[in-house]
Amino acid sequence: MGRHGENIRKRKDGRWEGRYLVYDKEKGKKVYRSVYACSYETARELLEDKKEQILNLTDKPVRKQNRISPEDMNLDAIAQEWLAEVQEKRKQSTYVKYRLIYHNHIRKIFQDIALSELTNAEVREKISGQYSDSVYKSIYCILNQILKFASERYNVIMPFLKKSISNTRNSPIKVLDKSEQKRLINVLFTDTDRFKMAVLMCLFTGLRLGELCALKWTDIDFENKLLIVNRTVQRLYAEGYQTKTILTETSPKSAYSKREIPLSDKTLELFLKFQNSEEYVFGGEKPLEPKRLQYHFKKILKEAQVSDKNFHVLRHTFSTNCIEGGTDVKSLSEMLGHSDVQITLNCYVHPSMETKRQYINNLLEIYYSTN
Repeated sequence: MGRHGENIRKRKDGRWEGRYLVYDKEKGKKVYRSVYACSYETARELLEDKKEQILNLTDKPVRKQNRISPEDMNLDAIAQEWLAEVQEKRKQSTYVKYRLIYHNHIRKIFQDIALSELTNAEVREKISGQYSDSVYKSIYCILNQILKFASERYNVIMPFLKKSISNTRNSPIKVLDKSEQKRLINVLFTDTDRFKMAVLMCLFTGLRLGELCALKWTDIDFENKLLIVNRTVQRLYAEGYQTKTILTETSPKSAYSKREIPLSDKTLELFLKFQNSEEYVFGGEKPLEPKRLQYHFKKILKEAQVSDKNFHVLRHTFSTNCIEGGTDVKSLSEMLGHSDVQITLNCYVHPSMETKRQYINNLLEIYYSTN
């Protein structure tokens, strides 16, 4: 399956089809054309070639209603229009994230150039080696969104920027090993308070930090043994401020993050033990401050004699334990709130050395049993 935004799909006849837009002078509008190939990679290459051909052969557009030339489009001016639309149509947290990435990593480098100058070679030359792979990926994502916005609003054909393949290998997911988990669990069940309870809930459900801090008692369905994820909290920059932040309650990370997670009987017993008349499970009358929970998590790790870890290690540990316990990937993906099973596969379906050793031992048993 093609990635979102590439317009490449696999047909029923087994071929891959890539679609691209061209301006049909007779019809007076843009229409789709297609390229076909036996593989996704070939279709993508053919599609990129077609787009480059169109850019090279297309004369400077005749100015019509809402149509201007890319040579006349300043990147920064278009980006500001795009950000205004994002602010109007997307989550506030999404807008803040995009605005920060644009102003911190893109504007200072590309603000004075025209859209027609924004090529793969130009982008690679200006940002190569400056950023981490994560920031590098975000820059390409935002630049392509700006180009797509310009294409749709001003009726011009814009290229798709293709990020070069990184030579770095993704770092392995960090989890708590079995001995660390045992020590941590022992501490969590000793003099359990709301902070230890929150850590336990992350180990038992895989909730994200913000989702834990925003959890309300009304989100616990005791009758059907379910936890419903409806919201999250995070610190966002206050409107009109460069440094001031406010704790903001928003909808979850994505539509897939709104989910139901089954609860074990043991987990329900813990919730019943701590149940009270306050609105939020861990924060009382308001959401729990994520930094406060992270601070107490560090103290709990120290008490359990576990080396310093990020809070997200609990979610990774939950996921890894689920896979090793036989949970199917689709179920785990839904419980984690991932938008795609492939994300879950890439992150967590990696056998441990203990599992690999067991496979080798099983193989030897097969060999020796044949003698």
